[in-house]
Amino acid sequence: MFNNQISDAMKKHKTSIILYSALSLLFTSCSIVRGYLADGAYGPTSFSYEKQLKDTIVNRSDAFTFCRATKQAEWIDTLHFFNQGRMYLNCTMWEAIGPKTETQGILIIHNDSIVYEKCTGDIAPDKIAGVFSVTKSITSLLCGIAVDEGYIKSIDDPVTDYLPELRKKDPMWQKLTIRHLLDMQSGLDFDDTYSLRLKIKDIKRLNMMAKLNYGRNIPAQIGKLKFRCEPGTEYNYDSMTSEVLGIIIERAVGRSYAEYLGEKIWIPLGMESPAYMNYDSKKHHTAHAFGGLALTMRDLAKIGRLYLNRGVWDGKRIVSESWIEQSTAYSQDNEGYHFCWYNTSCIGADKPEFPGYYAMGIRGQVLYVNPYKNLIMVRLGLKDDTYAHIPYLFEQLSNSWIEN
Repeated sequence: MFNNQISDAMKKHKTSIILYSALSLLFTSCSIVRGYLADGAYGPTSFSYEKQLKDTIVNRSDAFTFCRATKQAEWIDTLHFFNQGRMYLNCTMWEAIGPKTETQGILIIHNDSIVYEKCTGDIAPDKIAGVFSVTKSITSLLCGIAVDEGYIKSIDDPVTDYLPELRKKDPMWQKLTIRHLLDMQSGLDFDDTYSLRLKIKDIKRLNMMAKLNYGRNIPAQIGKLKFRCEPGTEYNYDSMTSEVLGIIIERAVGRSYAEYLGEKIWIPLGMESPAYMNYDSKKHHTAHAFGGLALTMRDLAKIGRLYLNRGVWDGKRIVSESWIEQSTAYSQDNEGYHFCWYNTSCIGADKPEFPGYYAMGIRGQVLYVNPYKNLIMVRLGLKDDTYAHIPYLFEQLSNSWIEN
């Protein structure tokens, strides 16, 4: 009996230590508290960008606008084509993704004309919304432009050529190249967990993303990072990898992310609305290159148009065709992820007759492009618990496309 009492006392002591450690970590992490107060347990929403520090990316007055096709693709609302398990067997697009995923906006452009546009809830064609990790694909685009302009000499350069302060940190930094960042092969020990639902065992892991998303000193966070494996040895998706890429771009071009994006993309493409880019603090002003961009559905579609036209916008070369090719060519290598763009092999789908490619962020924000069908599709919404099926739906829709 005495031994049982000792055992019980030790268990209580151990539990107290664990609880104390967890609470200490929680309350000393201003980032977790700041995030929880701003966005609650579910984490950021499409409009969380409004609560954070942000740069404005100014549009020009003479905007490019997609015309509206005389004949709209109304057949989409009645087409039964989607088949991804029993839950989505033989149903229409809106039955599949409307109430189930809180889709609030879908825009489809075919042959440079709007053929389908439907918005509900808080989303409208001209409403600015955060697109989360779709930002990564735009960061890749800026990297390609920086390479074309000679600011970045080669994507096979080690990151320490541009961030020399990291040479004094983990030796693995000197093995890490820009190509590794573009293909999510950094080897960094980082965990993407946007949800702020608190579990004691997850607090340390949760703190990584909370610091990146809500913290005030991203460069300091990067300096403390460790590596889980040698760079270039395996694919592992994480947001810090794209954040490092964004900082390299800012250092190389000598301008902020927002300034470079405005000069090279927003003004040349004739965006209809301004955009916003979140950053960490006024002191460090480090852009959230991993997921901090907010823009409208129609302006996001213009990024798709640029890629559809192989890097040319109305006769002017914006980014090299080779960059577009490396980003979008269908391949099952690297789990279908190349230069921050996906194809549907990444979710285990068979190669369709007419494959497309896409950018995607949490809550199911999607920019999908199908060059064979000359299609651009955008989806914005509040959630997507299945995460994979919206790009797959767009792929099926593209391959079933009926010419008007």
